[in-house]
Amino acid sequence: MFSMLITMIIIMLIAIITMMVASILSKKTFMDREKNSPFECGFDPINSTRIPFSIQFFLIAVIFLIFDIEIALLFPMIMIYKISNFYSVIYTSFLFISILLIGLYHEWNQGALNWKT
Repeated sequence: MFSMLITMIIIMLIAIITMMVASILSKKTFMDREKNSPFECGFDPINSTRIPFSIQFFLIAVIFLIFDIEIALLFPMIMIYKISNFYSVIYTSFLFISILLIGLYHEWNQGALNWKT
């Protein structure tokens, strides 16, 4: 128990020291208008550099990532199917997919999948 506490303290100290060194090294000491301005092949920028990000695109990307991770989590269940209890694998898979489908249904009801706003 005591060795685990010492290990956790050492890990926290290493993380804090690493963050402090990165913070010190990343400070910009010289601020120049030319360095901070956007660069477009030597010309002045045509549009604003701070274009608002589409929230619909963000939501679709998050939904894609969730279902992509779902597939990665379902692959091991296929491998366990032969050596595990059949009903336990079916129940776990059904529960996992049900939770994801309920989440998708909730997003649909909230209008996150509607492109016309």
